[in-house]
Amino acid sequence: QVQLVESGGGLAQAGGSLRLSCAASRSLFSSSTVRWYRQAPGKQREFVARIGPGGSTAYGDSAKGRFVISRDNGKNTVYLTMNTLKPEDTAVYYCNSQDFWGQGTQVTVSS
Repeated sequence: QVQLVESGGGLAQAGGSLRLSCAASRSLFSSSTVRWYRQAPGKQREFVARIGPGGSTAYGDSAKGRFVISRDNGKNTVYLTMNTLKPEDTAVYYCNSQDFWGQGTQVTVSS
């Protein structure tokens, strides 16, 4: 069983930055696509970004131009660097790979 553990969430001001991390309990990310999703209260889960095994990336509309997804296979970790944060980025952020999900990390952006 693989465990995914997100970290790095917290409180940020609008315009600020945060970097989220998603660590896997064993080597998984080097051969798998890893995705970040988020879910705000009362809203459906939303795709944020993904990174493929070869490093290709894609972003949801809300993340384009502001967020960057990256990976460190040696550390079994994927990062989501979030810049120019907005209050509407407030949500619980989850990482996913194959059938595995993390527990989520809360991001709160104040105006």
